[in-house]
Amino acid sequence: MNTWLWALVLIAAVWAAHWGAEHLAKPLKKLRKRWGFSVAAGGALIGLAAASPEIGINITSAVTGVGDIGLGTMFGSNVIAIPLMVVTAYIATRHLKAKNKDKNHREHKKEHLLKVDPTAVTVQALPYLVIVAVVAILTVPFAWRGLQPMDGWIMLGMYIAFLAQALLRGKKESEKVEWKKKEIWLAVAGLVALGLGAFFTVRATENLVSSFGLSQIVGGLFITAPMAALPEIFATWSVAKSGQITSGVTSVIGDHAVTLTVAFFPLALVGLPVSNFPLFVTVLSFVGLVGILYAAFIHMGSKKSGHGFKRWQVVTLGGVLLVYVAVVLFGVLNIF
Repeated sequence: MNTWLWALVLIAAVWAAHWGAEHLAKPLKKLRKRWGFSVAAGGALIGLAAASPEIGINITSAVTGVGDIGLGTMFGSNVIAIPLMVVTAYIATRHLKAKNKDKNHREHKKEHLLKVDPTAVTVQALPYLVIVAVVAILTVPFAWRGLQPMDGWIMLGMYIAFLAQALLRGKKESEKVEWKKKEIWLAVAGLVALGLGAFFTVRATENLVSSFGLSQIVGGLFITAPMAALPEIFATWSVAKSGQITSGVTSVIGDHAVTLTVAFFPLALVGLPVSNFPLFVTVLSFVGLVGILYAAFIHMGSKKSGHGFKRWQVVTLGGVLLVYVAVVLFGVLNIF
């Protein structure tokens, strides 16, 4: 099968996986409302469905012996997705329909502000940074370098703790929801699509990196991770355009908290050494930097202007993404 055909397989597989994730997310959204969890807190739960493509990719990578593809996808998606989702949400909310605007939207637009509920910092962003720190502690020191089975169990426990604190701190009144058979069957179909999509995503990436003469981890970082982010970008655009700004901006943190914990588990369970340590440390450093900026920018708001992202902060996050690509390609990989 030639390179172009594998590229088409990759695109179709990623979209199939995200279609499946979308239909798995709908029942979880209803459970969030039924159990009375806030939007910010519910993002930690719904992130389980949103990150399911990465979980499937890592399971497939671990089982088929190409764990570096999963490793690159896992860390690369954490650097790429957060800035892209914030930039996407900012652009999407500059021109909202009247029915989707809140009473202060005109003022926020005039101030070039992407308004976000400040609880996103304490409920999601800070716990996410703790997760990133634990990943670094478990994988960077020489004696513990790489992913080991014990690391996987620790990170699985970290997700349970992350989910518990988010749900318990974000409790509010429950809402009545109705369950439809169609939604249940679509969720089952979504699970099947997710599995097939994950399998062919890994197979396509494996063949593409072989065709281009790239290492598997680079393929995960710069082929699979960006492709996996595309459906999330469209979803963020749609959610933000509907006026659900906090949900559109914060769901990415819940998603990637799952990526670094639950999706970490299958790779660690089979044991995965770090083949390119300078690349690994560089990418992990940018994972931490992006998370720190995300939390800091929301926290920097005030009662007067509101919490969220000012235009210069959105531009800064986009700039960090460009710097990341330049540092990895020209500083670490020395492509020239």
